[in-house]
This record gives sequence, C-alpha cells and structure tokens, in this order.
Amino acid sequence: MLIIMSGLPGTGKTTIARELARRLNGVYLRADTIAQALISAKIMIDDNNPTAYIVGYALAEENLRAGATVIVDYVNGIELTRQAWRDVAARANSGFHEIEIVCSDPVEHKRRVETRVSDISGLVLPTWQQVVDRTYDKWPAGTTTVDTAAVSVEEAVHGLLVQLGRDGDELGGRFSG
Repeated sequence: MLIIMSGLPGTGKTTIARELARRLNGVYLRADTIAQALISAKIMIDDNNPTAYIVGYALAEENLRAGATVIVDYVNGIELTRQAWRDVAARANSGFHEIEIVCSDPVEHKRRVETRVSDISGLVLPTWQQVVDRTYDKWPAGTTTVDTAAVSVEEAVHGLLVQLGRDGDELGGRFSG
C-alpha cells in the first residue's frame, strides 16, 4: 500500500508519517531529505523544483513493486502531484490511502513553523510567510483529514492505523474521510 501524507509545513505531517512508517515497518520517503540531498550534490539549486517529487515517485513505485508499504511525506499542494502518486500506486498494482494533515489553529500553526529546527543538515525551513503564501489546493471530500490542533501524535497515528485496518478501536469523530 502507498500511504500519501500531505499538508503544509508545520502541521505535524513529518512527525506522524515517521511514526506510521515505524509502526508499519514501512519505507519512508521524505521530500525534504531527497531535495536536500540533490541540493547538496549540486543537482538542484533550491527546492522549488519538481525533481524531488520525480525521484520520490520512482523510489515509491520500486518499493511498492517489491511488496513494501510506502509512506510518502510531501506537501502535495496541487492536484497534479496528488494524481501522480495515485498513478504510481496504479502502475505498481497497489492500493493507496491519501491523508491530509492540517493544523486548524493558525496561532499554533504559526508557532510551530517559527520554532521548528531542521533535522536535515543544510535544509532551510520555510518562514511563516512562505507557508501562508504557498499554493495549496483544497482536497476533495473523502480524503482522510487529521487536525493536529485537535489530536496528539499518538491519537493521530492510532486513528490512522485503525482506518488502514492495522490497529485497535476508532477514536470517534476526530478524523474525517
């Protein structure tokens, strides 16, 4: 299965995606890691480039074909990239699950963005203004949405595992989709 984690920077997407990957023993692919490696190798100048997505699509497809559960951690702000992940799953004859991570409290979201520390050498994190100005299309109804202003990381991961059919009882009403 391909688990497509999406959302703006600072919503908690990476924290949740990493924990899902750990709990599912899945392959974890992060846009920031791929982009920074390409920047460090002087293949890309900055992360305003589709290359990290294209590399991610190829790695995800290869791992899906090998039978792995793949968790991708990308903003996926536009329908084009969202559809590309669906196409990856289709080419690999794999199911997929789309998960949007949001933080509905703008004060908390801003605090998170402004206080984050990069865990990737050389990675420059976006400013709050860059996050606010980023193109981010509304997701269609039916997408699983997790609001990290309303649930803890553990509650979010547990609820997602339930939706994926991998763990315990539902956490009633805190997830949509």
